[in-house]
Amino acid sequence: MPSESKAGNPADRRGEVGLRKLLESNRTFDADTTALTQPLRTVPRDQWATPTPGRPSPTPSGNQQLLKRIGIVVGAVFAVGTAAYLADLALSAGEVPRGIVVAGVELGGMDKAEADALLHAELGPKAERPLPVRIGDVQASLVPAAAGLAVDYDRTWDTVGSQPLNPVRRLISLFGTREVPVSSTVDAAAMDAQLETFRVHDNPTVEGTVRFENGRPVAVAPVPGHVLDVDGARTTITERWASSSELDLPVVAAPVAVRADAVQAAVRDLATPAVASPITLTGKDTQVTLTSSQIADTLGFVPDGNGGLAARFDSDAVIALLGADLAKSEVEEKDATFSVTGAGKPNVVPAVVGEKVDWAKTLEQLPAVLTQPGPRTSPVAYERIEPKLTTEAANGLGVNELIGQFTTGGFSGPSGVNIRTVAAKVDGAVVKPGDTFSLNDFTGPRTAAEGYVESGIIDKGRPSTAVGGGISQFATTLYNAAYFAGMEDAGHTEHSYYISRYPAAREATVFDGAIDLAFRNTAATGVYIQAIATGSDITVRLWGTKTVNVESITGEKSKPTEPNEITLPKGKDCIASEGAPGFTISDTRVITDHQTGAQISRHTRTVKYDPIPIVKCE
Repeated sequence: MPSESKAGNPADRRGEVGLRKLLESNRTFDADTTALTQPLRTVPRDQWATPTPGRPSPTPSGNQQLLKRIGIVVGAVFAVGTAAYLADLALSAGEVPRGIVVAGVELGGMDKAEADALLHAELGPKAERPLPVRIGDVQASLVPAAAGLAVDYDRTWDTVGSQPLNPVRRLISLFGTREVPVSSTVDAAAMDAQLETFRVHDNPTVEGTVRFENGRPVAVAPVPGHVLDVDGARTTITERWASSSELDLPVVAAPVAVRADAVQAAVRDLATPAVASPITLTGKDTQVTLTSSQIADTLGFVPDGNGGLAARFDSDAVIALLGADLAKSEVEEKDATFSVTGAGKPNVVPAVVGEKVDWAKTLEQLPAVLTQPGPRTSPVAYERIEPKLTTEAANGLGVNELIGQFTTGGFSGPSGVNIRTVAAKVDGAVVKPGDTFSLNDFTGPRTAAEGYVESGIIDKGRPSTAVGGGISQFATTLYNAAYFAGMEDAGHTEHSYYISRYPAAREATVFDGAIDLAFRNTAATGVYIQAIATGSDITVRLWGTKTVNVESITGEKSKPTEPNEITLPKGKDCIASEGAPGFTISDTRVITDHQTGAQISRHTRTVKYDPIPIVKCE
């Protein structure tokens, strides 16, 4: 990476030149000092003490001269070295230590501010450029900034440090370089997202298994793969992105859950005997058989957690093959309900405990018989289904007398079909003490699939048709039966205009998912709903324990409004109408105690009916 140092500038290298000159002056002293220009000879210690025969012994004054010369040399060297050290320290103040290289950028000896500017200029753009990445034998790339990486310049300079005070380190810095790693800030979320994109290059292990071809087991050997070492890749990217022209991210071997020898063992010990003969499942008064070919079609193998394979049946496939036949052995649960005898006395119809095939337990037992020789059988497991209302609970509800009833008539054709359909659905419903009965919730969507047909409705203030039309007459009948039984109104809506066959201010309409009829049983005993529909009328009776009497007081009509006239194109969507005026009217419900006659409540509801428009089809 290009950089500009001070090696070619004598003025900028003045510290280094001064140090060298001072070191060179250490080699010789004044030319007149003969002793310092001559090499020193070392005299062995024993010769100081014992004179050599035939040679004059050194005198004390000669030893002192020698020591003096040594002291002068050492002192001179120390003085020169100290002067050189202090001069170099002074001349390099404010500069980057010699030999410093950061991410390939040579910064040693530069002014600190200039070096910092150069580092920003070199590394800033690199964070925005794609960096090649190799993952195994796959070539990819990343943009460091997009991966959440940025240079932490302050920490990087902290690692570089200041001018060293140690003389040895300063001397060594003249002859080498020191690589300083770049410190980075990391956005963990962005880095995780970048690493996740590299996971598409994973080559996962293909686990060994057994499959069936034309009913015969075939071994599928495992194929080991390799995947990205996520933690190692994160470390490599974070530490080397700024100093590398390409990153080689580490991969690790993907784990193998099934050993090759275990696959062969599964073929020999499990798959081959599994299809050797059929398996008979025995239920209650029912037997069904899985043929060898059906076993091959529905049996699979999964890792057992210990390096081997375990047999497992495809539950959906087995149910599709055997479910219809085993359904004949099931018992449908039924809640307890009531029936009314000719004498007008409600009796409890006992509940029925259900029994359904427990497919999970049934299929869990099958692998155990796969390796058995000869005729193989396995029992069908059943699950007990308790009714929501047991016989005992029904007997304790106190349903023993009529507490409210109402009848409406005057329908025929499609409306009659829908009224009889919803009546059959609601007949037998039981409302426990404190519970709320919702007509929409109880019946669910009233569509053609449930037997409802298209009939008349009121849409946006004028006659129209829809599937399930006419249900409002049943809703009105049920509302009035609950009204006279003393049930609490939990929500109802009157028609937008008055229909003469219903009591004014005491009727209700319903619409799937939008308008509901609901009442709450506030009594201490239960309520049984009986619905009886004929070809032209519908009667709803509520049975329980009578505790109140109910009186309805209807007010006079007021505030009449005249209808508008509407002209529509002839066709299916146009239903002619003579129209009728609108008005306002109220109804007051008075509830008294059945035993004492004391008034419990008195409530008035006022209803405004819109005029029925005059509709002409032309």
